[in-house]
Amino acid sequence: MPETAGGSTAISGTRTLGVNSYLWHATLDTLAFIPLASADPFGGVVITDWYTAPQAPTERMKVTVYILDRNLRADGIKVAVFRQTKDPTGVWADAPVANDTSLKLEDAILTRARELRLASGGS
Repeated sequence: MPETAGGSTAISGTRTLGVNSYLWHATLDTLAFIPLASADPFGGVVITDWYTAPQAPTERMKVTVYILDRNLRADGIKVAVFRQTKDPTGVWADAPVANDTSLKLEDAILTRARELRLASGGS
């Protein structure tokens, strides 16, 4: 099969995702409330822009999701969360992220991926 510049396989001019489509779409659904900075469906990387929740104007977060497998597996996804807080002078500084934040996002993405698979008739 011919390979495209992005590393995906082309069949009759159609491009396929380089990663599990359920994990890919579940990631986009789960992070839909945050603007995306970059999304590479062939390399399996989604990077959000900084997001500030209206109820916490002195705190912001950024998320990077790595989809590591073409199969829908719990270890097929890795989430990294970055957090910053704004000091009284308006300067943003890196801040610790709660230990379970990445795991909660991974679980939410995996749950959504399973829902998508079931909705499509997959088992």
